[in-house]
Formats: sequence, C-alpha cells, structure tokens
Amino acid sequence: MTTEWFDVYDDQDRPIGKATRQEVHARGLWHHTFHCWVARRGEDGRAYVLFQKRSPQKDTNPDRFDITVAGHLAAGESVRDAAREMDEEIGWSVPFEKLVPYGTLREEECGEAGSVPYIDREVSHVFGCLTEEPLTSFRLQPDEVAGLYEADAEALIALMNGERASVTAEGVRLSAGGSLVPATEEVTADRFISRDKTYYIGVFRFLLEMARSGSSD
Repeated sequence: MTTEWFDVYDDQDRPIGKATRQEVHARGLWHHTFHCWVARRGEDGRAYVLFQKRSPQKDTNPDRFDITVAGHLAAGESVRDAAREMDEEIGWSVPFEKLVPYGTLREEECGEAGSVPYIDREVSHVFGCLTEEPLTSFRLQPDEVAGLYEADAEALIALMNGERASVTAEGVRLSAGGSLVPATEEVTADRFISRDKTYYIGVFRFLLEMARSGSSD
C-alpha cells in the first residue's frame, strides 16, 4: 500500500512539516481537506442534496453519511489539485472554476475505527456545485464510498434543526459484485458524521439557493 503524506500545521495554521496519514490521525495533527457538496434541481422544482455513505473500511467514521466528495490534500497539493477527488470518488467532476466557495471550516473530532483510536483535526475548504446527472450515472470508488444518496434540501435542514426525526433518502449502493443497485435509507441526524449542526444547516441552505437559481456560476 502506498504511504500517504500530508502537510501538517500548528494551531495557528502555520506549516510545520509533513506526516503520514496514519501519524496524522494517531497524533491529531492539523491538516487540510477539500469538501465538495453536490446538489441538483429535481423535476418537481425542489432542491436535492447528494451525500455519500462512507465505506465500512474507512479509517475514520466508517459507514457514516458524509459530504458528497471529500479528501485530504496530499503533501505539496493545493485545493485546486485536491478537486481531483471528485472524479476519483464518484466518477464525475466539473472544472474547478465551476465550484462555488462556501467557506473554510476548522473541526476536531475523535473516535475509533476497527478498534484503532483516532484524533482528526482538519481545516476544510468547502465548495458547492450542481449536477443534472442521475445517481445511476456515477461511478463509486469501492474503498471510499459504499453508496450515494439524495434527499430534499429543506427536509435535511429540518432534520438538522431537530424539527424532523428522519428523512427518506433515495440512491444507489455498491453490491457485493461492485455494481450499482437502487437503495433507500431512512436517515437520522446522528447517522451523519458528527459536526456542529450549524455547518450542515448553513451548507444545505447554500445548496438550496444554488439549486433554485439553477446555476453554479
């Protein structure tokens, strides 16, 4: 397996060197990531947010619902370079210039995956974009993504606000043979990666307005 190296930073986001992925998560070293949320405008005129279900083999937050596409910046990479994660994870991408910046997020989280504890400290560069593609046209990276789902943006906002207990998400998942098959999940807020709910609410509102305008420009 190829060793992944990340640039690492101090608490003031000043570069202090580089470390392997394993060391970064074992020691809780600050590093940078790329987030891209994808949305679409449905035939019913409503906005739908696409989100992934992480692979059960992931070293952090396995089997949890997450951003449509996310990835670490490898050592020496820029955010523009990291946008490659879109094609790698879901087999679809747009030019970097079509991504709409949402903002930068600092977050700290700890947990355990496969009986191995981890500390995850990330500075995430967050973007949004639109697609017209059906979920069946995407190509999922098996060691990263177990499924891709979508749900109504307003329903997701209500979910994160505590106004709904769950939301029904329709999508596709990888079968044992590696093909995409239809899937339905009843999604609760605690099945998403644990983040400040204001992050999810802010992003979903951002995507809602983007889909209503019908443009990523």
